[in-house]
Amino acid sequence: MGTIALEGLEFFAYHGFYEEEQKIGNRYQVDIQISTDFSEAAQEDKLSATVNYEDLYKIIASVMTDNIKLLEHIAQRIITEVRHKYPDVFEVKVAVSKFNPPIGGVCNRAVISLIG
Repeated sequence: MGTIALEGLEFFAYHGFYEEEQKIGNRYQVDIQISTDFSEAAQEDKLSATVNYEDLYKIIASVMTDNIKLLEHIAQRIITEVRHKYPDVFEVKVAVSKFNPPIGGVCNRAVISLIG
């Protein structure tokens, strides 16, 4: 068993609880880590025996195009879509960050993490 991760994926999207957030948009970062058995891929040099990074990126990019209110929902949608494409993975960890969240004070980013 091992892990595959994509870190620091950045998107400009229109998520947020407040209507104004959904109009003006914001920067978001997504990190994903997958735990799976890729021993066959390592031994046989076969892409079909592992999780394809490009597929992961496409799943995340697709979810990020939808208007979603909560970071938690974004993370859960990503986990659900990854598990649909790769049902044999052991664990999927997703962190979603919103830069400069509207909290009434200085905050670099708000981050949520889910494991599924």
